[in-house]
Amino acid sequence: MEKMIIIGTGCAGLTAAIYAARANFAPLVLEGHEPGGQLSTTTLVENFPGFKDGIDGPELIMNMKAQSQRFGARFQFAGVSEFEPKENFVSVKIDDQWVDTQTLIIASGASARWLGLPNEKRLVGHGLTSCATCDGAFYRNVPVCVVGGGDSACEEASFLTRFASKVYLIHRRDTLRASKIMADRALSNPKVIPIWNSEPIEYLTDENGEVRGIKLQNLLLNQTSELEVKCVFVAIGHVPNTAPFKGKLDMDENGYLLQNGGTRTNVPGVFAAGDVADHVYRQAITAAGQGCAAALDAEHYMAGL
Repeated sequence: MEKMIIIGTGCAGLTAAIYAARANFAPLVLEGHEPGGQLSTTTLVENFPGFKDGIDGPELIMNMKAQSQRFGARFQFAGVSEFEPKENFVSVKIDDQWVDTQTLIIASGASARWLGLPNEKRLVGHGLTSCATCDGAFYRNVPVCVVGGGDSACEEASFLTRFASKVYLIHRRDTLRASKIMADRALSNPKVIPIWNSEPIEYLTDENGEVRGIKLQNLLLNQTSELEVKCVFVAIGHVPNTAPFKGKLDMDENGYLLQNGGTRTNVPGVFAAGDVADHVYRQAITAAGQGCAAALDAEHYMAGL
């Protein structure tokens, strides 16, 4: 019987691991299918407190992991495929083996939806991103584009007008799916230039392997064109990594775990932290804060508080 299992090694999971390890729980931390979370694909992080010159995303993650290991956290390269609540404990299936635990912190995050174009994974952090809040400030006074037509895309486009010289908003239809207020806010900004009935078909790169533009196909005219931009912001949504918990834990209509009082879920002893439950902020610092809260909530639960 484990005292605590933590799923995920992004900011939420690793912060939970630091707090739990310092409380002498020796948590078992599962790396999951995307070790390090979304920060592992981020080059420079400038908005995490304490690093005046910024820090590389993978370095921040490795520092947090080492900090938790210093206090006794244990790591395993595995994920959870099944989950079963029991009386006074829960069971999770790890690499085809069932393991029981008194408490479970789910910090498995949410994965950005991508376009599925060639070289996409390699270009993340090199002119391709899914987070305007994280990376927008790197693209001052240059043209960028946002791919998508929902509220997230409009919000990202509006935010990027603070930095970019132009923000092309690329959508495969001739009207946005976003709410009227979000669509009006984006389209009324003179820096936002919509490109309708078009979809990206290729990322264009320079001699250094950085994005220099994007090739588009007009779906009505069946014509292709090239758009010169310094960064492509993909805003077609995120998918929370909650598949093993469907039907067992309460979720919203998009699959995000619901928190009921702090980080607690509807199953006693099970807690949710970070992007797996947060579809609003999705920042490293808010995920870290929730990881801290989840570890404290789990500690209080085991103490009968």
